[in-house]
Amino acid sequence: MGLALLAVIWLITFVSTYFFIWHPWWLPAGASAAAAGIDHQFTFTYIVMGIVFVLAQCSLGLFVWMYRERKSSPPADYSHGNTTMEVVWTILTAVLFVGMNLMGSKIWAAERFEPASASALPVEVTGMQFAWYFRYAGADGKFGLTSPKLMDPSSGSEAAIGLDTNDPAAKDDVVTGTMMLPVNRQVDLTLRAVDVIHSFFVPNMRFKQDAVPGLAIHMHFTPTQVGDYEIACAELCGLGHYKMHGILKVVNQEDFDKWLAAREAEKQ
Repeated sequence: MGLALLAVIWLITFVSTYFFIWHPWWLPAGASAAAAGIDHQFTFTYIVMGIVFVLAQCSLGLFVWMYRERKSSPPADYSHGNTTMEVVWTILTAVLFVGMNLMGSKIWAAERFEPASASALPVEVTGMQFAWYFRYAGADGKFGLTSPKLMDPSSGSEAAIGLDTNDPAAKDDVVTGTMMLPVNRQVDLTLRAVDVIHSFFVPNMRFKQDAVPGLAIHMHFTPTQVGDYEIACAELCGLGHYKMHGILKVVNQEDFDKWLAAREAEKQ
């Protein structure tokens, strides 16, 4: 029985390690300024924790082999443990955990606590069951007022977020179900949620942040490659959660300006 358990432990260890090294299921290609640093942190974490995992599982298998039941085995002794080993293991675990958190905190905090650049494009993202809406401030650079009393998700994108069309600042606001961004320009996001907690997730941008009802959460990132990228909701938000996705289109600045101008002209 001991040998069978040993075989199972080491089989699981080596098979799972192989898949992590081969990584057939991995992150999609990064397309933002922060992607390289985030990917490096992921890789470092997998390597370090992979080594710890393999050593721990190999030790477990070795102990199963060494202390397997044999005819010559002495009676089992009860052990109260080894305080020194427990203290050392706890300290090493704490150092590893805190150290990796400190390594990754700079990248994480840069998109959340550092102010966006003056040239950043302001975009408001609103999540609701089960769709994303994106609002652009237009030529005046100001967002118009919104009101929960005006919200009507069934009657179009502007009404869905409760845009007050009587507000002068709202006259040139552009609301759309597809996110359009210029490449190599920072975007200053304001994340909102109407009903429950949603999570705005763009895998290629390595960007994920909860949108919480009642809060306006500010973050920023910079897309670096032209293309179409999937937007998902990474927080279980109801029966239609599986279909709450959208498209982020990253284009050059000229194409973005033309698109925004055309959408503003449609409102005239």
